[in-house]
Amino acid sequence: MAVTACDSGGGGSDEPIKVGYITPLTGDYSPLGTDNEKAVEYAIDEVNSNGGVLGREIELITKDDQSDPDEAILGFNEIMNEEPAAIIGSAFSNSAMALLEQVEREQVPYISPTPADEQVDPVRDHVFVVPAIAGTYAERAMQYLSEEGMTDVAVAYSETSYGLAGYESMEENAEEHGINLVVEEEFEQDTTDFAHITSEIESASPDATITWATGPPGVALTQQYADAELDTPLMMTGSQASHLWTEPAGEAAEGVTVLSSIGVVGEYLPAGQQKEVIQDLTEGYEEQHGQGPPQFAQDGYSAAQLLIAAIEEAESAEPADIRDSLESLSLTTPNGTFEYSEDDHAGLDAEAVSVNVVEDGEFVPTDWAIERFDDAYGEE
Repeated sequence: MAVTACDSGGGGSDEPIKVGYITPLTGDYSPLGTDNEKAVEYAIDEVNSNGGVLGREIELITKDDQSDPDEAILGFNEIMNEEPAAIIGSAFSNSAMALLEQVEREQVPYISPTPADEQVDPVRDHVFVVPAIAGTYAERAMQYLSEEGMTDVAVAYSETSYGLAGYESMEENAEEHGINLVVEEEFEQDTTDFAHITSEIESASPDATITWATGPPGVALTQQYADAELDTPLMMTGSQASHLWTEPAGEAAEGVTVLSSIGVVGEYLPAGQQKEVIQDLTEGYEEQHGQGPPQFAQDGYSAAQLLIAAIEEAESAEPADIRDSLESLSLTTPNGTFEYSEDDHAGLDAEAVSVNVVEDGEFVPTDWAIERFDDAYGEE
């Protein structure tokens, strides 16, 4: 199959370039998968309406992984029968992790819109990640907590690949930032009662609590944290940087600190290329869908942009050429400026992550974050 796939791009052809796309359109993670799909389709329609890439349209082959890693594998195998030039992967981290061996075996470029560190640490030849990985989010969180004097920290994390990666990065690097993890609690993905965690946090009286969660647990924990009336500030990560969390969490989300991609708060960036790229997506997506693109939509759009740019720079739709092009790609997207390399298939650093507070249901950067926007993105 790997040899066949390498012939799929077909230089000199006017046939469409086939791109596989796996995403959770049903099951527990369908809300984030649907946001992701809207943006991927928006990006593909955008390039096709402007003549395609290399004079060829992109044909998207979409498979629903049903929020199930086994279904993701079935979808991947079905896509490979179509001989794709590349694949954009699942927004569900466990599905993404389930595909890694198949991706390497089939030697097909795979762009992942999920931030689990294990996809790119160690580096895999054909896997590239779009959101800032959990370790990068952890780095930004610890920079903020340390500099704001919140050094005794409670950590609650889900059993997902993303949750484990975030916790493990904090555990490994806490001492470097002067952080002391005073509570370390793992919870299963189907947990609905977090009383044991809120009770332990109340007893420990940390300076802050950070939660690594995806999907429904992030909402339930936020609501129960508010009900417990804890004095300890709550911090959530990029998986909650969306209306998919703020709307169901309701009043409980108010005042919570939330890490996000800079694209989520692009209107607060200083004038410059990064802000313009975010605004272009926001205006077009809003016109089509009636609201700005949430975190998961920006991940999908950036994934498609990176793939299209790699095909253009390679001047080829051959999988091997796309892979090589991705590995040396530098591109400014709504998620930040990617600098992929042979040793780095994540491409973003902590400057691509903002630290925000929820105000009236909206994400508003902290003064700490705005100071760093000016340093990183302000025009000289």
